[in-house]
Amino acid sequence: MRVSDVLMEVPEKREMHVTYSRADRIFRRIVTAGALTSLIILGLIALFLVLRSAEVFRTFGVTYITGTEWNNAAFDPTIPVEFSIGPMLVGTIVVSLIAMVVAVPLSIGGALFIEFYAPRSIYKTLVSLLDLAAAIPSLVFGLWGIQVFTNIGIRWSNFLNDWFGWIPIFSVEFENFGRSPFIAGIVLGSMVVPITTSVAREVYSRTPRDLIDTCYALGSSKWGAIRAVVLPFGKSGVIGGAMLGLGRALGETVAVFLVLNLSFRYTYRILDSEGGNVASIIASKFGEATDFEIQALIAAGLVLFVLTLMVNMAASAIVQRSAGKVNR
Repeated sequence: MRVSDVLMEVPEKREMHVTYSRADRIFRRIVTAGALTSLIILGLIALFLVLRSAEVFRTFGVTYITGTEWNNAAFDPTIPVEFSIGPMLVGTIVVSLIAMVVAVPLSIGGALFIEFYAPRSIYKTLVSLLDLAAAIPSLVFGLWGIQVFTNIGIRWSNFLNDWFGWIPIFSVEFENFGRSPFIAGIVLGSMVVPITTSVAREVYSRTPRDLIDTCYALGSSKWGAIRAVVLPFGKSGVIGGAMLGLGRALGETVAVFLVLNLSFRYTYRILDSEGGNVASIIASKFGEATDFEIQALIAAGLVLFVLTLMVNMAASAIVQRSAGKVNR
C-alpha cells in the first residue's frame, strides 16, 4: 500500500454517547418540570384573561383600545355604558419611555463605576447593596421615590418649560408640575435603575480580561478600553436588563397612581398635571366596579399582558441580534 493511499483514507465517523448519572437525570427532570410549570401558569393566566374579557371586546371592539371614555353609568343610568383605555395605554408608554430615558444612562454609568472605577476595598459592599436595592419591593421604592424626587422633578419641569416650552411636549396649560407624567417617569426610573444596573454590572464583569489587557498594552486608557471592548461586549446584556426594567415600569401601579391625576384624554405634554397608565386605572376602579366593569378592567389587564409580552419578545430578538454581532 502506498503512503498516499494511507493519507487519503477517511477515518470512520465515531458516535459520541453521553451518559448521565442518576443525579443528572433527576436535575434535568426538575428543571424541565419547572420550565413547563412556568409556561403552563402563563398560559392559564392568558386563558383566564381572554375568557373574562371576551364580552368586552365583543361589545366595544377596537374602540376599547382607542376610545377615551370610561363610564359605568352608576350615577346616571340614562348614559350608555362605555369603557375604553386609549389614553391610559398611551400614558403607559409615555411614562415608561421617560423612565427608561432616565434609568438607562444612570444604570450604565453606575455599573461601569462599580466594576472598573470603585476601590476594591468597597467593591463587594457596593455589589451587595446594589443587589439588595434590586430586591426592594416596588411599593417601598415608589413611596421613597415620590418623597425624594418630586421636588427635584418640579425644578426640572420648570427648567424644561422655561427653556423648551416652545416644543409641544414641554408646553403646559396649567403650571402644576408636581403631578405630571414627567414626575411619574422619574419615580419609575428610580425603581428601574437598581435591577438594570445589577444586570449591566454582571455582564460587564464577564468581559474577557485578556481583551482589556490588550487595549492597555496598545497604549489605551481605561476609558478607551471600556469604549472599545467593554461596551460592545456588554451591549446585549444591557439591552436585556433595560427591557427587564421596562417590563417592571409598564406594570407599575403605586407610583403612577399617587403622582398622576387620572384623565381620560389623549395628551403628549409630559409636564401637564394629568395622565395615567393601565395599571393605575385598574387599581383606582377595581374596588367599586360593577360586574361588567370588572370584565373591562380584566380586559385592560389583558392588553397590558400582551404589551409586556411584546416588549419581552422584542428584547429577546434585540439581545440575540446584538450577541450575534459581538460573536462575529
